[in-house]
Amino acid sequence: MNDKTNIFHLHLVSDSTGETVDGVARACVAQFPDVQAHEHVWPLIRTDAQLARVLNDIERHPGIVLYTVFNSDIRRKLEEGCRRMQVPHSHVLDTTITMMAGYLGQQSHGRIGALHKMDEDYFNRIEAIDYALSHDDGQATWDLEDADVVIVGVSRTSKTPTSVYLANRGIKTANIPFVPGCPLPPELDQLKKPLIVGLIKDVDQLVSIRKNRLRQIERGEGGDYVDPVAVRDEVFQARRYFTQRSWKIINVTRRSIEETAAMIMATLNDRREESE
Repeated sequence: MNDKTNIFHLHLVSDSTGETVDGVARACVAQFPDVQAHEHVWPLIRTDAQLARVLNDIERHPGIVLYTVFNSDIRRKLEEGCRRMQVPHSHVLDTTITMMAGYLGQQSHGRIGALHKMDEDYFNRIEAIDYALSHDDGQATWDLEDADVVIVGVSRTSKTPTSVYLANRGIKTANIPFVPGCPLPPELDQLKKPLIVGLIKDVDQLVSIRKNRLRQIERGEGGDYVDPVAVRDEVFQARRYFTQRSWKIINVTRRSIEETAAMIMATLNDRREESE
């Protein structure tokens, strides 16, 4: 530590988000009001290359290393590096986990496994959200086979928010608009893995929602987009197209996004059970 400025380097390393180690570090540093920590925050350290950058930075800026790393290989290499550089280091949960294991008379590996599973679920959600955003509104149709769910629907049936909701539950979801006169991606008819769901809505509600949308964005009359006869034909075409391909059809009229997503998840679970 620099005695003149009372500043020290504090390295916070995690193979997850780093929120736990950051919270513990801040609580500890707060007990020493006369010093200031220069934080080096290293979340999502999961590969040897990432760890090498961390160790290089620790070597350049020696200080205290706190970490929450549950990948045994990464943790071992981090600890070996710290010992080699003779810098103080501590897994911030070890003492608490050891104390709880002793008091409860149980092995701690179960608890650590649960935390690792939580981290795994978190990364699955992040991956699913990235996928949903990059496959929104008909984008990137060349790799739809990687999706868990593909939503196809007429305009204003909440395709995007439903996709994001599912993604937050770790379900990789793409969505594609059904537009009369515009062919859907031919890849859809070749898909094997994803569940394909068609969304429709009652004509009157669809027309009303579309008119409100046009007013919000200060557009003109809207033509066929809000014409009841044209919208009725659009919904008819969509339903017929979905039925011909035996896709799951959900009428989202008076259904919340959560309810629609729950129906999709239930169908997906049933489909997975049937394949087992």
